[in-house]
Parts: sequence; C-alpha cells; structure tokens
Amino acid sequence: MQLTGNITPESLMTLEAYTKYRKLHKPDIMAHRKLRSVALGENITLQFESETTVRYQIQEMLRIEKIFEEEGILQEIEAYAPLVPDGSNWKATMLLEYPDINERKRELARLIGVEDRMFVEVEGQARVYAIADEDLDRENDEKTSAVHFVRFELTPAMCAAIKAGASVKLGCDHTNYPAHLTIAAETLASLAGDLKA
Repeated sequence: MQLTGNITPESLMTLEAYTKYRKLHKPDIMAHRKLRSVALGENITLQFESETTVRYQIQEMLRIEKIFEEEGILQEIEAYAPLVPDGSNWKATMLLEYPDINERKRELARLIGVEDRMFVEVEGQARVYAIADEDLDRENDEKTSAVHFVRFELTPAMCAAIKAGASVKLGCDHTNYPAHLTIAAETLASLAGDLKA
C-alpha cells in the first residue's frame, strides 16, 4: 500500500490490483490493526487509526461496493481520510461493545457523554481529553452511540516526550465507566510513529 500522508484517488489501487495485494497482505494489516487496538475495561475499545488502517478501510469499501468511478472513490476518501492522524494528534474509532442487546440498550443510556470523558495522559503532562464526533453528533437525550470518532490533540512537548520514551495512560473518567491503563510499549511505539517531534 502506498503510504503518502495524503490519500488521493491516484494513490489508491485499482480493484484488480487491490484484490491481489489483499491476498498477500491482509494478515499484516490485521496485525497492524490489532497492535493499535486498546481495550479499556471490558466494554470500550479504541482502534487507533493510521494511514495504513484508513487506506485499508477505503480499499475494502471500494472492493465490497465495487466502486470504480471517481465520484464514488472521492466520497469514500471524504468519509474516511479525516481519521488519518496529522502529526500532532491521535485519532481513534471508539467502540462500546455489549454483546447482549438489553445490556447494550441500558448501558448506552447510562454512558451519555462517555466519549467526552476519554483521555490520554503523557507522563509528567496534563491530561488531554478527547474531541469527539467532529463530523456529526452521535448521541441524543436517551443514549449515546456504540461508535464514536475521537481525536486527542497533543502539544509539541507531549509529542517530544512520547518520542523520547515517556509512558502514556489511556483512560475514562465518566461516572459510570471509570477506567485507565498504561498503553503497552509496543502499541505506544506504533502510535509514536504518528507524531512529528
């Protein structure tokens, strides 16, 4: 996959080329996604996005929907490209996972606003709370959504500290979902690659 820092129709593969590429590289991409997936407690997972994960998502959508015309390709890019981190932040798809439908309904009602209470805390620095759902609001007065898109905007000092090896906590201080953990070293190393020092 061509990593350019800028996803354009020209930088994507044709459906034929992607089908061949996918057969060879899907395990590598799944390993990359797994490395960048962080479970916070039992029911929240953050999938930290990268250019690789977003390109894969776009290529998969084009393949599944058999989209090959430029207008359709541009719509997929427009939908997913904002999830690529741009050097001073981490962007993630946040999933609230409750397999039982009744429990999910109850918990999504109890967790209104949870996406705004997610944070990262770089060792020795202040907490940075998520900026959530910049494209559209995903909750109402009755419940929050099971999927949110969050961005953690980091200062240059935080980026430099992470690149220098500082540890980072991921957490949530919502009243009904208090949780935090230290991001695993191998995951943090991958996330550090998203940052410009």
